[in-house]
Amino acid sequence: MTTIHPELLDIAGAAERLSVTPRFIRRLVHERRLAYIKVGKYIRFDPADLDAWLQDRRVEALK
Repeated sequence: MTTIHPELLDIAGAAERLSVTPRFIRRLVHERRLAYIKVGKYIRFDPADLDAWLQDRRVEALK
């Protein structure tokens, strides 16, 4: 059985997707506040993990 993986993002790609700086992404990784995948010495991000991270931080408007 073959699993299809979405295209993984590097730090710059993750920063662009979240509209933040690469430095902020590195800080989140260092603090282990953002899920990432280690591929050898490289850090990669699953776009679904980034979307879930954003959703967890959503603040609903007061009614």
